[in-house]
Amino acid sequence: MNPGADRLAEVRQRIADAARGAGRDPADITLVAVSKTHGADRVREMLEAGQRVFGENRVQEAQEKFPDLKSAYPDLELHLIGPLQTNKARDAVALFDVIQSVDRDRIAAALAKEMVHLGRRPACYIQVNTGEEPQKAGVAPADIDAFVATCRDTHKLPIVGLMCIPPVDEEPALHFALLTKIAARNGLSRVSMGMSADYETAVRLGATHVRVGSALFGARA
Repeated sequence: MNPGADRLAEVRQRIADAARGAGRDPADITLVAVSKTHGADRVREMLEAGQRVFGENRVQEAQEKFPDLKSAYPDLELHLIGPLQTNKARDAVALFDVIQSVDRDRIAAALAKEMVHLGRRPACYIQVNTGEEPQKAGVAPADIDAFVATCRDTHKLPIVGLMCIPPVDEEPALHFALLTKIAARNGLSRVSMGMSADYETAVRLGATHVRVGSALFGARA
């Protein structure tokens, strides 16, 4: 028995239902299984059930779990969804296939340098602080267009999309709609938004990637 398989099937079904209800193709939405704080054995459960895209918050934790898993499953795709420090930029470029949390010029510059050094170019998303919360990472909505241009033109980063984490005490739909609008005007096709409590809403409002943890893995360890 693989208990993760049942949870995975349920989440996938709910994504598909939300997509169809919005007139979208379910195949256009990627489920990112957020495995932070859960061990490699739990990730392997999900891999055996057919999941291939995973998200981790911390570079060091991912380094402990994923090199062996990526060797065993070459089609595994690993996303960094947590904040990144400049001193971890090289490790992040070496391990992750996608970096969703580009949020300031120093990180953009560090990532660009390491991509040249390592000859590896993980796709990048810019994190937008849609709620303009002072304690939260991300670029303010008023500054995002200029930052996208800087990342593209100055740092030559492979920017493919935007990511947000709405304030916990506000209606997430407002933030999801805003992120989709910002992405569209910047010609970005990927929008990472929605977590276990609100991923169906995110799908209805244009998410291409949803980041689901507890609905798949249960409560954090």
